[in-house]
Amino acid sequence: MNSELQSLIDKLALNNNLARGEFLALLSGRDEAAAQYLFERARAAQQAIYGNDIYMRGLIELSNYCKNDCYYCGIRNSNHEAERYRLQPEEILACCEHGYAWGFRTFVLQGGEDAYFSESRVTELIRAIKAKHADCAVTLSLGERSRACYSAWRQAGADRYLLRHETANAGHYASLHPPGLSLDKRLRCLADLKELGYQVGCGFMVGSPYQTREHLVDDLLFIKEFAPQMVGIGPFIPHHQTPFADQPAGGLELTLFLLGIIRLLLPRVLLPATTALATIDPRGRERGILAGANVVMPNLSPAEVRGKYLLYDNKICSGAEAAECRLDLARRLENIGYKLAVSRGDYQYS
Repeated sequence: MNSELQSLIDKLALNNNLARGEFLALLSGRDEAAAQYLFERARAAQQAIYGNDIYMRGLIELSNYCKNDCYYCGIRNSNHEAERYRLQPEEILACCEHGYAWGFRTFVLQGGEDAYFSESRVTELIRAIKAKHADCAVTLSLGERSRACYSAWRQAGADRYLLRHETANAGHYASLHPPGLSLDKRLRCLADLKELGYQVGCGFMVGSPYQTREHLVDDLLFIKEFAPQMVGIGPFIPHHQTPFADQPAGGLELTLFLLGIIRLLLPRVLLPATTALATIDPRGRERGILAGANVVMPNLSPAEVRGKYLLYDNKICSGAEAAECRLDLARRLENIGYKLAVSRGDYQYS
């Protein structure tokens, strides 16, 4: 293996950071030997804090309505082919009931930016879930809202909030989003969430249109400075009803390499092996875990709507992605030396 790359990985593992030029050198020079060495160091860092536990979150996709028109997203407002749906409170609570019986202790309520799921409706929903499952964590992923709204949901009992920053470079952000959406606003939302006491998740797409290595370094430096409790990354996958329909998908190997870097950058971070990884490779989830990830998010949504929440083409919504198949998922993880943990899977602060 290239001795310079090994030295950079060792330095990252020791200091949990690199300089901009060093990150660029690591990304530019990566090869298979460097990747395997990085993954070894990343697994060691993860296991020192979390052992062999892999935390599972029950994903409930509330709605595929969205007011926004992001250029990469399959549920963008102007996609008139999308078959829209909204789950009703009783359906959502039923998902939680099933999930609880199956061992889930975190529920992730995710959706497009849908005004139907207003501050008051989501507040009532959080309270209802907490009243029934007081030992569970509620994670929200409902986009950009006001600080007052975030505060109300936090007071109602929400524990975590996921809001991918998508890219930390303002120019790149503008190339992925229509006018009216800005990186400044996104970052203000993330700052509000952190100040309000949420465990916060950010993240970005790997291989999105116009992305450069310099943009990826911007992301890594932002993540280090912001210090989120969770980071969600996955390869860009195009959707046929977006302006980026003909753009190439992001690469699996680069995504895995970045997972390993992020684990060493923030050793305590909760790091999912995402659905997008499993979409582009049948063993993508396992490979993500072996690169340093420690979270999986099987789908608890009603079966009849899973195929409608299509952020990108060919998204898998059955098999090990489905919560009903958690035993198969558990076996697959056991085959690589890990186990599904029945717990809230909280961030370990110390």
